[in-house]
Amino acid sequence: MHQRTLGTQGLTVSAIGYGSMGLTMGYGPGDEEAGIAAIRRAHDLGVTFFDTAELYGWGTGNNEVLLGKAVSDFRDEVVLATKFGFAQTEQGLGLNSRPDNIRIVTDNSLRYLGVDQIDVLYQHRVDPDVPIEDVAGTVKELIDAGKVKYFGLSEAGPQTIRKAHAVQPVSVLQTEYSLFERDVEQLFPVLEELGIGFVPYSPLGRGFITGTAKPAGQYDATDFRNTNPRWQPGNFEKNVEAVERLGQLATVKGITVSQLALAWLLAQGEQIVPIPGTRSAARMEENAHAADVTLTEADLAAIHEILPTGGFGARYAEEHIPNWI
Repeated sequence: MHQRTLGTQGLTVSAIGYGSMGLTMGYGPGDEEAGIAAIRRAHDLGVTFFDTAELYGWGTGNNEVLLGKAVSDFRDEVVLATKFGFAQTEQGLGLNSRPDNIRIVTDNSLRYLGVDQIDVLYQHRVDPDVPIEDVAGTVKELIDAGKVKYFGLSEAGPQTIRKAHAVQPVSVLQTEYSLFERDVEQLFPVLEELGIGFVPYSPLGRGFITGTAKPAGQYDATDFRNTNPRWQPGNFEKNVEAVERLGQLATVKGITVSQLALAWLLAQGEQIVPIPGTRSAARMEENAHAADVTLTEADLAAIHEILPTGGFGARYAEEHIPNWI
């Protein structure tokens, strides 16, 4: 597995990472045994970057505990990333990046993961009620105390990134990015200027680009794709057609459409490390081998012709789309 460097603080990880959210959240009932098998298979294949979050364990089985259990035999060989910043309120899901809460969540994550240091600690979503300088300052304290190694942001805009980076260098930004979702490209100049790496989440379009998508309403009742705009009538059919065309291109190259999509992400810059998630050890092997795929200029041009600006439909319902500042 090829290695890539994220940021300028020394964070080096495998070119393909692993996102564990789907093991316990968002995609129907989980399967702990299959999830652990997928994580361990990822390690066998050279994957060293594993991503979780406090949020992923609420009411569904603790994702951090599951990940910690899965990597316990090789913890020193991998990089573990987790996130703070959401809150459970009487009104539903809210935000809380107050310094006292960051410290509490960090201590909980250390305990759940079963580690004495978190490799990458992200702010999961920007909290408009807490100055980002206070957030960065708190993470800096945790880094100085040895509880955290690197600082990351998720779904943050240019002003926020600059302000945070001035207090504590940001090693990596995590935001949705795939053949279906391109908005974050507007932030790439800022990341390049500041020397910040980039981690695309949902790099396979939340599974749509694997070629296995079903129309909204045909998933488990707890699966959020039932309400996602890209699965709704009108958008769904157009996205299916695009994936079929991508599949034809992949077949010519002797690869899968998922490998094509991940290779496309890797071709967008050496500072990019996607984190596809899966409950399948076989799918994990497929994803990992995307790091071995080389796309030609002709391949990239053909992909651009199929999806010049992304998929059809927004990535979230309008009220849930992050506001970058």
